[in-house]
Amino acid sequence: MPPVGRERFIADVVVTCDEADSVHGPGVVDIEDGRICWVGPKADAPEACTTMSVNDIGGLLMPGLVNSHCHTPMTLVRGVGDGLPLQRWLTEAMWPREGRMTPEDVWWGMTLGSAEMLRAGVTTSCEMYLHEEPIVDAVGASGARLVITPGVVSALHPGDSGDGRTAAIVDFHARHHDPKGRITVGLGPHSAYDLGVERVAALAGTARQLDAVLHIHLAETTQESAGLVAEHGCSVVRSLADHGVFEGRVLAAHGVWVDDDDISILAEWGVAIAHCPLSNMKLGSGIAPVEAMRRAGVTVALGTDGPASNDTLNLWEEVKFAPLLARVHALDATVLPPVETLAMATRIGALAVGLDDVGCLAPGFAADMIRIDLDHHAFVPVTEPADLLAHLAWAGSDRLVSDVWVAGNQVVAGGRVLTVDEERARAEVQQRAQRLAAG
Repeated sequence: MPPVGRERFIADVVVTCDEADSVHGPGVVDIEDGRICWVGPKADAPEACTTMSVNDIGGLLMPGLVNSHCHTPMTLVRGVGDGLPLQRWLTEAMWPREGRMTPEDVWWGMTLGSAEMLRAGVTTSCEMYLHEEPIVDAVGASGARLVITPGVVSALHPGDSGDGRTAAIVDFHARHHDPKGRITVGLGPHSAYDLGVERVAALAGTARQLDAVLHIHLAETTQESAGLVAEHGCSVVRSLADHGVFEGRVLAAHGVWVDDDDISILAEWGVAIAHCPLSNMKLGSGIAPVEAMRRAGVTVALGTDGPASNDTLNLWEEVKFAPLLARVHALDATVLPPVETLAMATRIGALAVGLDDVGCLAPGFAADMIRIDLDHHAFVPVTEPADLLAHLAWAGSDRLVSDVWVAGNQVVAGGRVLTVDEERARAEVQQRAQRLAAG
């Protein structure tokens, strides 16, 4: 979709999610060719030029949400293996069916999931998965923003040289990485426990050569890394650091079982954590020490994980449950106030996945925006500005998202996704999931 021209959006409230946590009511956002060129109170807005389209949309305008860790095509296996712990869930329920997926299956799974996220106001997702070409094609059609980190899994990619997986990812990066567009490309080694530390280190070297994000599962459960700890005589975090894995840009998913020394290492090397509270709860993995990580200076973003272990792609649930878990874990009701949680789902999430011009309504940023309907009991009463942000964080929901724009292009209007035939996508995923289940 080509970028739109010059447009003005007037809202009852503009929540910028910038570093100053600016809120303007009523507020204005001006965009030109898909990027924001002015934001501020309506009373201070520059005079609209004669060629500018003016949209008085009311409601609340804010940045689109950023899902920092996801395996969206797993809509095809949503809910499968319920009740199994992580390792059995992967080996008995997930990997057998995923091994039977075709590229067309993945296209439809991604298409349905992309529509689900757009409906919820999630404009960017960071994906680790196989069959990366159909994922790019599906998101190209849906109009969302994508950070794609092609997965490397030992069972599926036993070789890693010549015309193997690494070379294929380097070629994929050359063809699809476009920081000025909607698609950026990283690398996705599944985990150290799956691939081994040395192979992860080799892939990390490739990521550094490409200046790409390395996206990896880390310390999700207590059992996963026992063998690596015994082999290397230290924690997996320490071992990865010693092997140079953290020398580039690294996004580590989960980080549930990290101690103070591990957290210090993550902070020292600037490793970002994608916190996925609902998935961690469903799989019985544990509670990540989010507040300890944040106090140490670790960048912590929010992710849904895949729809098979959540079971939705609605990041609003993470916005609510992340602070609830952190507070009950710390026995401290002051932990993670609403403004900080909203930042984790927007500006901080974007930084975690390698995007420095997304997740904030500020001049120069991409015009990825969502409109929230304030005509709802969840937003009553508001007696001071902080109330509105509290309502947004604690009661925000996909059902309140009415309109969505990505790079200035409207992709959801009145709660309807404009770019995806959702009825057909649901039917295709249902039919294909039945085939996968049959073996």
